[in-house]
Amino acid sequence: MCAKKNRIRHSSRLSKGNCLLMLRNWKKLAVFSLAVLLILGITGLLFYRHLEHKRLVNHGITEDPIPVASTEKVGDRYDVIVAGTDPEGLTAAISSARNGLKVLLVDGHDRKMLGGLMTVGWLNMIDLNYSTEQPFFFRRFREPDYLNKGIFQEWYDKFDGTSFDVNVAANLFYKMVKAEPNIDLVMETKAMAPLTDTQKGRTTLTGMTLTLANGSERRVLAPVVIDATQNADVAAEAGASFTLGRQDIGDTHSVMASTLVFRMKGMTQKIWEEMGKHDDTGIDRTSIWGYKEAAEYPSSDPAKVRMRGLNIGRQNDGTILINSMQLLGVNPLDPASIKKGIEVGTAEAPKIVDFLKKRFPEMEPLQYDGVAEELYLRESRHLESEYRLTLADVMENRQHWDDIAYGSYPVDIQTTSDGRIGTVLMKPSQYGVPFRTLVPKNVDGLLVVGRSAGFDTVPHGSARTIPVGMATGQAAGAAVKIARDSNMTLREFSESREQIEALKVLLRKQGVDLSRPKIPEPEYMKSKDYPGMLVAANMYLTSGGYDNDQWGVGDKANVQRFFNAMRTVRALHPDFFAGDMQGALAAVADPSKVDLSLEQAAKLIASSMNLENAPEGKAADTLVQEGWLQQQTLDGIEDKKKLTNGDYFMLIRDLSKHFLPAENVDTAGQ
Repeated sequence: MCAKKNRIRHSSRLSKGNCLLMLRNWKKLAVFSLAVLLILGITGLLFYRHLEHKRLVNHGITEDPIPVASTEKVGDRYDVIVAGTDPEGLTAAISSARNGLKVLLVDGHDRKMLGGLMTVGWLNMIDLNYSTEQPFFFRRFREPDYLNKGIFQEWYDKFDGTSFDVNVAANLFYKMVKAEPNIDLVMETKAMAPLTDTQKGRTTLTGMTLTLANGSERRVLAPVVIDATQNADVAAEAGASFTLGRQDIGDTHSVMASTLVFRMKGMTQKIWEEMGKHDDTGIDRTSIWGYKEAAEYPSSDPAKVRMRGLNIGRQNDGTILINSMQLLGVNPLDPASIKKGIEVGTAEAPKIVDFLKKRFPEMEPLQYDGVAEELYLRESRHLESEYRLTLADVMENRQHWDDIAYGSYPVDIQTTSDGRIGTVLMKPSQYGVPFRTLVPKNVDGLLVVGRSAGFDTVPHGSARTIPVGMATGQAAGAAVKIARDSNMTLREFSESREQIEALKVLLRKQGVDLSRPKIPEPEYMKSKDYPGMLVAANMYLTSGGYDNDQWGVGDKANVQRFFNAMRTVRALHPDFFAGDMQGALAAVADPSKVDLSLEQAAKLIASSMNLENAPEGKAADTLVQEGWLQQQTLDGIEDKKKLTNGDYFMLIRDLSKHFLPAENVDTAGQ
């Protein structure tokens, strides 16, 4: 018995000893684990700071521009002539050549380098179109996924950042062109005139007459011309139809403001990183965007020049290029007006730099260093094409049977040439750009690529970006090849689903990404008032911003807000709204604080249209009886004494059916 008790005591002491030993071991293990975690944490933090610093360091090397040489002898006949050496034209030429076509690439300006607006115009920060599917892990330090890819991605992958050095970009473009033996390049032509014929009752391009740098003329034949000039000058001279600026929404006298990019020198890594710390400002190794306070610049002539927030692109030589000056009143089709705009911008740029240096201390060491040779003309002609891209296409992320490119850039509406402030209308997820937007309605043997293709003025705010233009250029070059081999005109080609499918197959083989993920219906489309919101957005009466959450459809409306909206509509369509609304507004005390009722809205509408015969309290019913408003719209208003913004958007939609094209009114949700 005693022996048994002793064994129990001994076993108990062993157990306690083991527990103490295990406890000491666990403590050591815990301390060791904490030490390891601390070391890993510090290492991770240091590595993160290393990556963050690396993310902001520009590793680019300065290059001198390679002299661009024209081909020694221009041929008499080519498979395709590409007019314009902006990126869209270069892509169209490269695509055509890679598909076995003999190409004549013609620059219509007195340029010494390729790339046009992006290089000569110093527009070196690219408006990128991001895919909806992005890398999940370490996204901040990984290259994003872009739409379309193809030749654009081939070119863009050579750069280390979201902005590029203009000399490096121009040299790369030239190397890509020179690598294609099927391309003959002609620079510094003094004039380009289309050659036309009438075939099957329709104007058809058959080539071009070129006035070369030495003054001699050269007549060159080709069954197809791809117009990649910024303003579609060749297509216009050939007789293709266009709308100008905001004409398709009723504004016949304004376009988006132009910009003259200016340069500052003296940039260092320290200054760059200090600038990136500014409030509400983004930064990577080659781009800074923000500095909204720059819009406070006191212009010497606000009717001609203003400032907005800064888009800053870094160069490899210690300079930066700034895209922020807005020039008003420039006619993009008048050389004299463009010249005057450059003169105004050149005179204003040093004053802007002085302001920036005083307003932002981190910029004080920088110095003014000149302006670009060319003006950035955002908008001019919009092709009347076999299909016109509409705002509904963009807002609803529509897909079309003949999509050959995709866009996702925000609908960025800049200040207009007459001074109306711009806005970011909304941000699409991914919408399709149909091949038919490149095909003129009334001219054969011609495709138009770039910002002057068949885009309505509002969606043009997104589709005008360089990556989309380059994608359309690549598609155009491939389409010419397939159409020729099929013995079809480009119009016949654009109508054939079989041929368009063959084009898509070819583009995919050549690196173009035409995939499209499933995109959910945007929240704003679920509103019963979405059809009215779409019409209102087309007239800049509402906007959703970058996050599509500022539409205000369900917000309560007041009398003043509706009056302001109707005043905007009236300015766009003065012939339709010839009446005076001021009397109806004057009858309301403090209209900005008075809820808008249906009757008050109807009175303002009637006054704007000189319809003063409505009985008291019956203005809305009278407008329905006379066909201006629809009873269905009135029935959809939940509280007729307190209308929402969405309610009056729907009223404006009813009115717009009388003065807007049907495709701009009745396309919501189709």
